[in-house]
Amino acid sequence: MISLIELYQKYKECSGVSTDTRKIPSGAMFFALKGPNFDANSFAMQAIEKGAKYAVVDDKNLDINENLLLVDDVLNTLQNLANYHAQQLDIPFIGLTGSNGKTTTKELINSVLSKKYKTYATQGNLNNHIGVPLTVLAIDKSVQMAIIEMGANKQGDIKELVEICEPTHGFITNIGKAHLEGFGGLEGVRKGKGELFDWLSNNNQTVFVNVASTPTYEMAQERTGFKEIITYTTDSNRRFQTVVTMLEESPFVIFTDPEGGYYTSHLTGMYNFQNMVAAIRIGQYFGVDTKTACQAVADYQPNNNRSQFIEKGSNMVFMDAYNANPSSMSAAISYFNDLKANKKMVILGDMFELGEDAEMEHKALGKLLVECNFDKILLVGTLMESAVKALPMMKVLYFPDKFGLHTWLQDYPQTDTHILVKGSRGMGLESVLPFLG
Repeated sequence: MISLIELYQKYKECSGVSTDTRKIPSGAMFFALKGPNFDANSFAMQAIEKGAKYAVVDDKNLDINENLLLVDDVLNTLQNLANYHAQQLDIPFIGLTGSNGKTTTKELINSVLSKKYKTYATQGNLNNHIGVPLTVLAIDKSVQMAIIEMGANKQGDIKELVEICEPTHGFITNIGKAHLEGFGGLEGVRKGKGELFDWLSNNNQTVFVNVASTPTYEMAQERTGFKEIITYTTDSNRRFQTVVTMLEESPFVIFTDPEGGYYTSHLTGMYNFQNMVAAIRIGQYFGVDTKTACQAVADYQPNNNRSQFIEKGSNMVFMDAYNANPSSMSAAISYFNDLKANKKMVILGDMFELGEDAEMEHKALGKLLVECNFDKILLVGTLMESAVKALPMMKVLYFPDKFGLHTWLQDYPQTDTHILVKGSRGMGLESVLPFLG
């Protein structure tokens, strides 16, 4: 068995780390992970043949050689190696989590901080027990600041991730109705996300808090031991510092800085403005000029089906189909209802991972839609049947699956319409885009 210190020396010889034999960088260290339906130990030699310098394995029956490095458990070793590497890096590690807006906020923070520092941020959505260690191990000695996104489906997940990356600073975007099934309700979400604050307070580290976000502000106040609590607000009526002021939220957020500078962003809605202000405030804390930080968030363009406006023929599609939960769905619908447009249509798909609350939350969504002024409401998925029951039949079209939805959109092409598309990742509602213009 190779020791962690010996393994770290070999890691430093490598070009990077990989867990996928389909795309191994030459000279990388391959970790042979196991899953419910696969055991990558059997691909270890294939990884070497494809260019990996070493393969880390935990199958004692393999013919071990100088390229195969035997450990007790590959996943634990990956996590322990990442933690050891993080401890060698004397740089700020900004950890962030939350129910909604994690990835957008991470990208905004990175956009701001990269104006002054060489940064490394979580790539894509690598925010779980495998993604976080891979992110940490991708940070080289030239990096001056790391931004680590952490996702969670249940209590204990964030605790595991902070113990890997050991953040020096932290931020929670919000507490909302996401992954209720795994967390056991909203209070479970609060406790689970609060594991980031637990780490930061127990280790005398710094936290950023929007005092206008009551749950996260209360969570910070409940804990002692923080090195600093950096407060700001998105509510100009508060007695705390207002970083910037929003003038408009629709169709795009327009805001001003304290000196009267005027900025038009590519993001929409108050919920995104809150993420933008967080990035600006964190930038200020680390010495980024306010105007530079404001311009950085204004220049940021969303992608990957997150809060994107896409022109399709004469239609304008608000594509927000990366994910959905009751909190983010309600925010998107409320924003879209207030949007000024001649014709508006919504295409909404099932919200997953709500457990025993699924029927109640979809019914509540239907009641919210009753109060909205949309020309057409298209609901898709088996769970959305509960929402349909709360709506007048003349106002809604229901499709058990998205293939029926595709057919209807082909048969009844839309023109000169603003269209909101939102649903959980598993619904894959971006598939409707070719049928919208």
